[in-house]
Amino acid sequence: MNLALGKPLCFFDLETTGVNIVKDRIVEIGIVKLYPEGKRESKSWRVNPQVKIPSEASEVHGITDAMVEKSPIFKEIAPEVKNFLQNCDLAGFNSDRFDIPLLAEEFLRSEVEFDIGKFKTIDVQTIFHKMEKRTLEAAYKFYCNQEMKNAHSALSDAEATCDILLAQLDFYKDLENSVKFLSEFSTHKKFVDLAGFIVSDKNNVPSFSFGKHKGKSVEEVLKNEPGYFGWILNADFPLYTKKVLTSLKLKKMNNRQ
Repeated sequence: MNLALGKPLCFFDLETTGVNIVKDRIVEIGIVKLYPEGKRESKSWRVNPQVKIPSEASEVHGITDAMVEKSPIFKEIAPEVKNFLQNCDLAGFNSDRFDIPLLAEEFLRSEVEFDIGKFKTIDVQTIFHKMEKRTLEAAYKFYCNQEMKNAHSALSDAEATCDILLAQLDFYKDLENSVKFLSEFSTHKKFVDLAGFIVSDKNNVPSFSFGKHKGKSVEEVLKNEPGYFGWILNADFPLYTKKVLTSLKLKKMNNRQ
């Protein structure tokens, strides 16, 4: 089945130095752009993370320090990546919880404006887990009846993710062929900040999801404990979380004026 697209859909995958979206960095990014008429365009970049790649990470994706020593840093390729993703929707495998938050961090560190919140996103892993609960390799075998080659190569993983979503639409007749439906279906929770530290409650009010103020609205906490804002800004939270929190605070201040 072909996807019903109003604009291109970019399937992307990151290989990284680890799984901490605050501290870890991208070492490879692969993107497959699927156009409404069915054409595919792919690009990939190796990235010098400017930090040592742990051996455990290299064992997963096969990329070592020596292999990216002469590669550009993310800031150097950020404009090109942004342009390739511009005016598209995004899809990935576990992308809502990892790839998108980490990509947002890299753009912020590079001081390149890239509003992730404007994109519809489809997390193919969430669809898979809701239906079958397995890994990317198992998903590829299950839906496409093929063995994955070059698993944990960013471009190969992105290609496989694209093929899986197309196969899922054929396999599950109750999945609507629209990016809007698939985006909503594959979203775990209403994350306001991508990483899930700030979420929308049942009344769509931004609220904290962690710590001593878990379940309390951001507005309530910042009103009763103003120092909490400064603590988060100086603590080890994602840059995008800090950006969202600052925006919520400024919006509240402007409403009072």
